[in-house]
Amino acid sequence: MGEVINLRQARKARARADKEAQAQENRARFGRTGAEKRRDADTSERDDRRHEGHRIDGGDDKDPDGGAA
Repeated sequence: MGEVINLRQARKARARADKEAQAQENRARFGRTGAEKRRDADTSERDDRRHEGHRIDGGDDKDPDGGAA
């Protein structure tokens, strides 16, 4: 006679295995290391500073509406 198994436990075990397989796939697809995140943040910050450094200011002493009162 064959081995008796609990179908509820087998179903839950299969669901856990499927969930873990999906999680592993997501980690491989979307996961980034801490070094990669820091590198991207540093690059973004450097680009923002460079962009702000090229800003042309009209000067603070002028009226915003051109001097018309």
